[in-house]
Amino acid sequence: MIDQRTRELMREELRKVAPGTRLREGLDMILAARTGALVVIGDSTGVGELCNGGFLIDTPFTPQRLFELAKMDGAITLDDNAERIVRANAHLVPDSTLPTVETGMRHRTAERVSRQTEALVISVSQRREVINLYLRGRRLTLEDTEVLLAKANQALQTLQNYRTRLGEVLDRLTHLEFDDLVTLGDVAEVVGRFEMVRRVSDEVVRYIGQLGTDGRLVRMQSDELTAGLDEQYLLLVRDYAADSSLRHASALVLRLSELPLERILETDAVAHELGLTASDRAEQHLRTRGYRVLAQIPMLPATVVSRIVQRFGSLPVMVQASVTDLDDVDGVGTRRARAIANGLARIRAHTSV
Repeated sequence: MIDQRTRELMREELRKVAPGTRLREGLDMILAARTGALVVIGDSTGVGELCNGGFLIDTPFTPQRLFELAKMDGAITLDDNAERIVRANAHLVPDSTLPTVETGMRHRTAERVSRQTEALVISVSQRREVINLYLRGRRLTLEDTEVLLAKANQALQTLQNYRTRLGEVLDRLTHLEFDDLVTLGDVAEVVGRFEMVRRVSDEVVRYIGQLGTDGRLVRMQSDELTAGLDEQYLLLVRDYAADSSLRHASALVLRLSELPLERILETDAVAHELGLTASDRAEQHLRTRGYRVLAQIPMLPATVVSRIVQRFGSLPVMVQASVTDLDDVDGVGTRRARAIANGLARIRAHTSV
């Protein structure tokens, strides 16, 4: 399993080699010429300690310079932003005891250097005509743009299907919340659906990073499908977690994202993360605090939402409150109280259809 930090770092590094960048242009020139290359980006101190020989040139980066320097057998080192070529024709000598799954000398060196330093290491295979990225010992093979687009569109279609299903279970949950019929199993199902959408979305984002300028349309569609998703997920967690504070809910969402998919679909695993007691079962009755529903009412500040939830404790009690009761909450006022009552009635009517 790749940890969350490594995934985020890999996404950041992918932007440097995405189509449309100068670095990718240089790598493509090397690939087309079947020259092969070993390029190291960043961690100048750590990489410098592994270098033996070579030439310190410290010159501005251009794709043409990278291509010409790759004709020599040694490694090429760049600064953190791949804006300057620091060293060329360097012989890298990483720790030979570090584990590696690679077979070719260039790729073995690349993997070991990535394990020993914080640098991004790029290996262009002369024989196989592929570009491999190594970061913290993890390898990612860059694929052809047409192949990436096909995979991205397939993932986008899956994301759309999952997002549609999430909308359906959210509407069902809202209906149950107004009728005070929510069970632990219902909440666990929605949490699982959120995680499935988020994980497919992460896959799409990875393809977008590799596509660079060629992934604009994919990015636009992905952004539309996931708009507001994180906010809804956080509000759902605040509705049902034992600790409803924003800080705790944010940490809980992160923990849920790190659970294996098979565990996130299990009711007991979700119950444990939410801080519910071990005796809770799928049929256990739960009552929403109402954060998620109140967020659907326009022009209602988060501070006012918190006061309303603190005052009434749950959505079913809130629904039974009169305009006068709502008006008594600090910061609400008569006009806003009517808007809240009408908004709750409208949302309930919509989910009952």
